[in-house]
Amino acid sequence: MRWIIFLSLPLYALDQLTKRWILQHIDPESPRKVIPNWFNLVNVPNTGAAFGSFQNNNLFFVALSSIALIAVASLLLRKRSRKDAWRDVSLALLLAGVLGNLTDRLSYGHVVDFLLFDLHVPLAHPWPAFNVADSCICIAVFCFIIYSLRSNKGVAPTAE
Repeated sequence: MRWIIFLSLPLYALDQLTKRWILQHIDPESPRKVIPNWFNLVNVPNTGAAFGSFQNNNLFFVALSSIALIAVASLLLRKRSRKDAWRDVSLALLLAGVLGNLTDRLSYGHVVDFLLFDLHVPLAHPWPAFNVADSCICIAVFCFIIYSLRSNKGVAPTAE
């Protein structure tokens, strides 16, 4: 439960506050340059999935996100004989990300993406716009990979 209170909820709040700010201050047609030629704040409605793929499938992603939300929350709240910080952090991040994007889909009919980086390299010129929830999901995957690799070796850090 502490992971939800101290990680999931603050990140969910940050995600929703930043998206609300973007909707109020950034016009979809007028990106705001933060660092010229490298980083812009934009207002990009996304009815698809990661990187703008599978557009116009909002209802499907509402259903999928709802199932994922229930599964992740139940895994995070379930009592375990052995606690593992990597597992719990990955689930808490995933919970924040899924809940953030699901809230958008239910509230606006699309996810609000607003961070746009141009890395000036092939396939990232610019990188697709994303948001705090997307970042949480990506970091959750990375943490879960670490958890899986450590579990396979029988080495797992304990969490309180």
